Amino acid sequence: MFAFLRRYPASACLLLGAAAACGFAPLQLWPLLIAAFSAWSTYVRRAPTMRAALWRGYAFGVGHFTINNNWFQHAFDFQDKMPPVLGYFAAVALAVYLAVYPAATAGIAWRFRGETRGTAFALALSAAWIATEWLRATLFTGYAWDPVAVAWVPVLGVARSAALIGTYALSGLTLLLAALLPVAMAGRWKPAAAGAALVVLLAASEPWTRAPKGDPAGPRIRTVQPNIGNEARVDAAERSFRTMLRLSGEPTRAPRLIVWPEGLVIDLLESGYPDWIYTERRPIWLRERIADILGPRDLLMTNAPRLTFDERNRLSGAANSVLAIGPDARIAGAYDKAHLVPYGEYLPMPWLLKPLGLARLVPGDMDFTPGPGPRSIDWLGFGRVGLQVCYEIIFSGDVAERGDARPRLIFNPSNDAWFGTWGPPQHLAQARMRALEEGLPVVRSTPTGISAIIAADGRLLAAVPAGVAGAAQLPVPPALSPTPFSRIGNWAALITGLVLGTAAIASRRRGR
Repeated sequence: MFAFLRRYPASACLLLGAAAACGFAPLQLWPLLIAAFSAWSTYVRRAPTMRAALWRGYAFGVGHFTINNNWFQHAFDFQDKMPPVLGYFAAVALAVYLAVYPAATAGIAWRFRGETRGTAFALALSAAWIATEWLRATLFTGYAWDPVAVAWVPVLGVARSAALIGTYALSGLTLLLAALLPVAMAGRWKPAAAGAALVVLLAASEPWTRAPKGDPAGPRIRTVQPNIGNEARVDAAERSFRTMLRLSGEPTRAPRLIVWPEGLVIDLLESGYPDWIYTERRPIWLRERIADILGPRDLLMTNAPRLTFDERNRLSGAANSVLAIGPDARIAGAYDKAHLVPYGEYLPMPWLLKPLGLARLVPGDMDFTPGPGPRSIDWLGFGRVGLQVCYEIIFSGDVAERGDARPRLIFNPSNDAWFGTWGPPQHLAQARMRALEEGLPVVRSTPTGISAIIAADGRLLAAVPAGVAGAAQLPVPPALSPTPFSRIGNWAALITGLVLGTAAIASRRRGR
């Protein structure tokens, strides 16, 4: 086996990439992730040519993203325009594209291989990873799923450093630690020992860096999970509605914010559209049924479609939205999802892809139109609630308004029934990273799980497991003071990357 791996280093890197993917949820084998990145860094540094280094980086990326995004296949199981087997090819095709970024990292770092101590290479690898991970989250609308730093969520003391430097910078420092391990094995152990000591100190600090508890007499947050999957949401619209009403509970003395998941309210809740657009389930009737379960200071937020029409009353657009409904049955606020999912909520290049038989994964023939970006809805005097629908929560630095408009919590309705068994826990872990970065509690509601209430320090306060119908209710967790990252955003990653890159150049010059 070892002879094979020495003879075929690209194959070894492919396997190491797959092993690194096991460091994320649901397996959470983060020591394996560090070991896999460490071994991969050695293969890259020892590559005889730039071409070989790029190929080893690319092979690592293919293995890593194929395993990490295996849930992608399940999205093809819930539509009838394309065969489900196409999902397996789509998952690999996505990895073939995403592998470009580790390849670029390997190529940049390989330029620093000549410095004898190995620290310049490690620094260059970490700086390049920050840059390419940010690019992966940005180019072509971005695909920010599972940055390396998310693997630290089980070790919250370490993950909380994202409040200072952000996710992408923490990913780079993780690569630095991994790349310094081979340096330590060669006898130059001080840099790696310092990094390991810092990890231990951060991990041990977790009990002393927790956010305070919510006020027991203050407002409540209640997240609802009806456990109704995609295969039933259209045929069982009324059953879904009744189930969510029942799980919303009874009014209490304290005001409540009740949140419902994405994808189950398929009827229109807004009035004022042309009459021909409505079904028998009129908006006012649905809103009044919601208002009947609310106390006088309660607010319910639910995902629902919103439509736009042209001057001739022709349907011109649709938005994937969140509507807030008060006890008077009126709509108290609305938010339109801004960061849409390509191939899910809109089809890129339809002029090319439709003739090839490709279609959106979400039912319907009309593409969604994007909203203006992070917005908040006022909760009847109890503060502002930020909104991020489903996939939007994975984009570091782009989930909350800043300054005076900063919300007191973020609501993230999602439909994770698309994502198999690996996707939901990965999505939850990334929501916890956003809570850490912003210093804001996050509440998630999904049809089939995992719904959760997350503290501003990233702790999971309450959850409804996958495949279970239920609800979780707690006093609203308090927000922390704005974190350094919440003030400067991903400039923190740029600064960290520049510092590491400058140190790599200086180290190479000293080594030479």
